[in-house]
Amino acid sequence: MRRLFCILTLLLISAKELVAQTLNPLTTTQIQKLDAVATQDVPPAAPGIATAILLQGEVLYQKWAGYADLRDSTLITPDSRFNIASNGKQFTALAVLTLIDQKKLKLSDDIRKWFPELFPKVKEKITIQTLLNHTSGIRDCYDLWSLQGITWWKQTFDNSNVLNLIRKQEALNFAPNTQYLYSNTNYILLALIIEKVSGQSFVAYTKALFSKLNMPNTSFENNYRNIRGPIAKPYFNFETWTTYDWITNVCGDGNIFSTLSDQIQWEKIIQGNGATSVKRNLILQSQQIIENSTFKNYGYGLEFGQYKGLDYAFHEGATGAWKATVIRFPAKSISFITLTNTGKALPYSQTRQMADIVLGLKADADYLVTEPTTIGKYVDEKDISGTYLTETDFAFTFELKDSIIYLKRIGRNDVELERESANIFHQKYDPAFKQEFKINSRGEMEVTAYYISHTPYTLTKTNASFHDFDFQQLSGTFLNTETNIPLEILYKSDKTYEIKFGKKKVTTGLWVSPSKLLVDNYAIDIHRSSSRIDTLYLNGDRIKNIQFVRQ
Repeated sequence: MRRLFCILTLLLISAKELVAQTLNPLTTTQIQKLDAVATQDVPPAAPGIATAILLQGEVLYQKWAGYADLRDSTLITPDSRFNIASNGKQFTALAVLTLIDQKKLKLSDDIRKWFPELFPKVKEKITIQTLLNHTSGIRDCYDLWSLQGITWWKQTFDNSNVLNLIRKQEALNFAPNTQYLYSNTNYILLALIIEKVSGQSFVAYTKALFSKLNMPNTSFENNYRNIRGPIAKPYFNFETWTTYDWITNVCGDGNIFSTLSDQIQWEKIIQGNGATSVKRNLILQSQQIIENSTFKNYGYGLEFGQYKGLDYAFHEGATGAWKATVIRFPAKSISFITLTNTGKALPYSQTRQMADIVLGLKADADYLVTEPTTIGKYVDEKDISGTYLTETDFAFTFELKDSIIYLKRIGRNDVELERESANIFHQKYDPAFKQEFKINSRGEMEVTAYYISHTPYTLTKTNASFHDFDFQQLSGTFLNTETNIPLEILYKSDKTYEIKFGKKKVTTGLWVSPSKLLVDNYAIDIHRSSSRIDTLYLNGDRIKNIQFVRQ
């Protein structure tokens, strides 16, 4: 018996050591590296960061640094409340799942069951599912406000303002369930539907949900006056640290305040080690791609993809100087969380640097194609000159001047290029930025851009002729009735225009073809009626096919 007791004791000690090794594999060197990454953008007397790593339901690492409030020298702690912005979409989606579980909602329900006035000209169903995975085609409210010249976060807008804005929209970016395009409006509409179905305010319904999740310091906010502290105030640095008042009341897509402690609790629940009265099957479902969806990159408030060969789920949040990132590797049962209140920090990259350290992954460059693999046929500088576009209208223009080739991009300084080989050029003062020119299978000139921090991307040369083109015919005023925005275009000279959107400042446009003009972050497609230009369609990041008609 004594011998058996000793054996059992040794087995118990070994088991405890094994668990400890599994849950705490970090070496002193790894911890030092993690500390360095966490605090790299937290200088003395500055706002900062709160971050944590969880493995198999236990905290593997956590760190916080910097000030929550510079005025009274309050330091960031695990209980400081950050606006985690779009990371809140996963909780809006979970709220939807709870209502589906109560049989009060279905993924296939058309949103016009609750809002019959929306999009009367759209015959296709706009379902709850298309809102959840951003395939509805509904335009992003913030981009619409920006087009109107409104700085939305300086306004006390709420969800009713968003609904009124969308009521005026007659068309979609695209037909529902045919494409993916991220739109915050989707999750604001989900919040409004939750209110209709539950009979409670969205904030009240999700407050009860957070109570069931044992996350007492997490809440969506629809009244900035009611936001509870201690808040990690947001700061930008324009020669000195500057904060600002937060007064927007739109929520569902974001405007959710939480703490590192509560976010740790959420990760514990996901990993099966956190107490909650929410059904386990709903938690698990919320972490999956929507069943039978043809779109595999977005699910219930989460993005899906691969990071350095590993499958992962993730999301980013950004509202002004507040930023947040969460990444999860389900196969390894490990999660990484970063919350910041400083405009200086980049949690997107910091969080992934931490994953590299813990998972033993190589540097980014080892996983990226950062330069051409072969040298192609010789291309002449004269053949390079011209404007190149991606499918989303991102543009490069190459201009030959005094035997030097320059790369021109909207909103950025011109860059001098040097020839590296027959068909490869690079930026003169940053040789890692390379451009490879070659003819594609359609006989078009293409350029592929390489750099050490991103995957290569390719643009195709526009071979448009402006022979006999009357540049004056575009001048005039065009109106979009959905937003009541006038677009004023005045031709100056040499393909140059003065352009004004509503109250926005006058800017200039870049012609890429007789049917396309690039203006700031927008592309304008030109439609003709015989020889007259009557209709323009504007496309931005998250708004497409905005129709402007000549007045």
